[in-house]
Formats: sequence, structure tokens, C-alpha cells
Amino acid sequence: MSEPPGAAVSLAEAPIPTETPPKELSAQRVQPLRRPGRWIVTAVVLVLVAQILHGLVTNPFYQWDRFRYWFLRPTVLDGLLVTLEVTALSALLGLLGGILLALGRLSGSPVLRAVSWTYTWLFRSVPLIVVLIFLYNFSALYKTLSLGVPFGPAFVTFDESKLATDMAIAVIGLSLNEAAYAAEVVRGGILSVDQGQHEAAAALGLPKGYQFRRIVLPQAFRSITPNYVNQLIGLIKSTSLVFYVSLLDLFGSVQSMGSTYPGDIVPLLVVATVWYLILTSAVSVVQFYVERYFARGATRTLPPTPLRRALTGLADLRARLRREAAV
Repeated sequence: MSEPPGAAVSLAEAPIPTETPPKELSAQRVQPLRRPGRWIVTAVVLVLVAQILHGLVTNPFYQWDRFRYWFLRPTVLDGLLVTLEVTALSALLGLLGGILLALGRLSGSPVLRAVSWTYTWLFRSVPLIVVLIFLYNFSALYKTLSLGVPFGPAFVTFDESKLATDMAIAVIGLSLNEAAYAAEVVRGGILSVDQGQHEAAAALGLPKGYQFRRIVLPQAFRSITPNYVNQLIGLIKSTSLVFYVSLLDLFGSVQSMGSTYPGDIVPLLVVATVWYLILTSAVSVVQFYVERYFARGATRTLPPTPLRRALTGLADLRARLRREAAV
């Protein structure tokens, strides 16, 4: 039965209008957004980098032949070994001291909080060179060191002049200074852990030591690692100051050879610069993998390694070249 002319048509029965895009519009490719400013800045930066590299290579003032001569000399390598030893020992002792100081700052004891705060305030205020020189002349203030009853008899006595070797002075001075900065890094990392983690661990009845080792510290390392690596890089460069306490590290060896061969002072300084660049670059590589390790469970996907990133970029470049060749 046909409907009257004025009857309403339901939405379900109404025809759905369809529009077909023009053929010439559907056939067009989407072009990427042009950014001429970015290309101009990139070109300027590349020109400046090329000029700097050209100046480094062609400037005879750097004496690259003498640089090659000094780079692997036994004197320089011996100083490099001393730098590595001082850095490793100071970093380990400084980190352990920083953890103890951070726990003291966070403890419920007002005495521990006050002592930790005073130590951190003192060694962050005094320049490192002053600490090293003070320790170097420590035997003039205290001829002997002893262990015994406070304000009473001494049981064991040490001759300070025999214990305070140049290596010991350098390691102790750097460790004391490093512990003050590491304490703030560790304390900031512990405070970054969500309070709910502490409450959940306490609700389970876990001992305080176990909570710290297995729950708090692994999570805190995500924040501690990048900050402490910056401290470690600064420590590597700070070892150059042990030259003033008669310890010939990398910089001390270069400085000594520069005094003996004044004409080679510039290539010797370049040798020290390159070795410091190598050391800090190695530390940065270790930092990447340590951060990647502690990022497990915090991110859905781990960041790709530099090799994987390079292979992915190469594969994308090949795919783009194939697409452009097929058009």
C-alpha cells in the first residue's frame, strides 16, 4: 500500500547521501610540510662545523705530528693509569659515603641529621684544591694518629707521615669532597620513590634493611644514575688537581713534559684533552646501559641501543629510497 504524499519517512528508510571525491583530488599525494627555516639553520651549522674542523686539521699551531708522538708515550699512559685508579677508588668511596650521609639526613635521629647536614654543607662550601692542600700538610698539625678511649689512653698509634702517601691523600681528599655531593644525589633519588612503595613494604612487615635494598634503592637508582654520572664525569676532570699534591696523573704528566719540552705544550694539552674526552665518553656509554637496565618495569619498551637505532635508520633510508625510485 503506497504512503500518502505528506507521510514522514523514518531515518532508517531515508537514503544516505554519499559523495565521491573528485578523481584529481584522490589521486594527489600528501606532501610533507616544508620547513625552509630548519634547512637554512642546518646549512649554517654544517658550514660552521666544517670551518672548525678545517681549522683544527690545517692549523700548524696544533702540531699534529707531535700529538701522534706523545699520545701513546709511556709517561702519558702511566699518568692515565693513575687517573683511572684515583677516579675508581674515589668514586666507590664517595658513593658509599654519600649513601651513609643520605641515610643520616633521612634518619629520625636529630644528631645524625645535624652531623650529615654539617658535613655536606662544609665540603660543598670548601674548594677541592683547599681540601687537598690541607690534607697534604696534615702531618704538620698531627704528627700521629691514635685509637683508644676518648680523653684517655691510646691503644694503637699510627705514624701519619708514613700513611699519608700521595695516592692516599688524593683518594681521601677526592672521596671526602665527592661524598658531600653524592649524598644529595642519593637523597634526591630516595625521595623520588613514591611514598606508596614505602607504605606497601611496611604493610607486608618487611624489615627496614630489606625494604631499602630490594624495593627503595632499585627504584631510586633510576634517578640517581644520570645525576651521579654527571658527578663521576666531574670527578674525572677533578683528578687533574692531584698534581698539586705531587701525584703525577694524566694532567700532571702532561704538565711535567710541557715544562721539559716547552715547544710541545700545545700538542701535550691536546693529548690530555683527547684522553679526557675518551674517558668521559666511555662513562657515558656505561651510563646508557645502566639506565636501560634500571628502566625495566618502568617503561613499556626499553630504549633501543645505538647499534639498533643505526640499523633501524639505515633500513628506513633504504625503504624511502625504494619508494622514491618506484614513483
